[in-house]
Amino acid sequence: MTTRSRPLLVATDVDGTLIGTDHLVPEANRAVVEDLVADGATFVLATGRPPRWLAQVVDQLPVAPLAVCANGAVIMDTDSGEFLSTRLLEAETLAAIDEILRSLLPGSGIAAERLGEDAADADFVASPDYEHAWIHPEHLEVGHSEVLSRPVLKLLARVPGMPSADMVAALRGEVDHLADLTYSTTDGLIEFAARGVTKASGLAEVAAGTAASTATPSVVPVTVAFGDMPNDLEMLRWADHGVAMGNAIPSVHAAADEVTLTNDEAGLAHVLRRWWT
Repeated sequence: MTTRSRPLLVATDVDGTLIGTDHLVPEANRAVVEDLVADGATFVLATGRPPRWLAQVVDQLPVAPLAVCANGAVIMDTDSGEFLSTRLLEAETLAAIDEILRSLLPGSGIAAERLGEDAADADFVASPDYEHAWIHPEHLEVGHSEVLSRPVLKLLARVPGMPSADMVAALRGEVDHLADLTYSTTDGLIEFAARGVTKASGLAEVAAGTAASTATPSVVPVTVAFGDMPNDLEMLRWADHGVAMGNAIPSVHAAADEVTLTNDEAGLAHVLRRWWT
């Protein structure tokens, strides 16, 4: 019997984790990804980004991996652009969430990621009072009710100047029966996905089709995951070895098995070189 000496699946968040603050993948991260894939391990991107925002990252990698996008709502083959599975928030649920938002977070603007036939066909729609948490003007402004009119990958709500954690606290216990609620930036932006949809649920689906699903536990973790924000928490807990970036927020540090260097210091490669030297 051959003793396994390396992980079989490595999953990583993108922003604040795989890429640096310059939006580039550090050379050390590119090199270790190339080595682990050549060794037969599965490499997966697990991100809050929608499919349409992945090409700029994948183009920097030595492989076009599977990606768990939109916090688990889409599993995508980044090589072919094919959507392997999708989980949507239905219009009826969107309306119920919106009613709660109007009551508990009055003045919040809303936006939604819609699913197209492929990444290029998807669109991002926003109500007139929605303000971006980052500089990204590519969206279609529509009426408030139009944002809620059809199923979406995820619904976003924004209250500029209000910390994202405070927004989540204001909704605690009120939307759990409707959707999964998380955030990936502290700047007054929260995200809703269909109930049970997280990066962890997406990774579990991916792992089921790999050798990781039948691997025997040992001192070497079967699955390793990296992240920095609350939308990574379920993924870090799901993995055999969850790694928080040095730049991660305190709650992510507390949930992780290990804290590595920052994203700008290629903390991902720093950990993975333990197995791929």
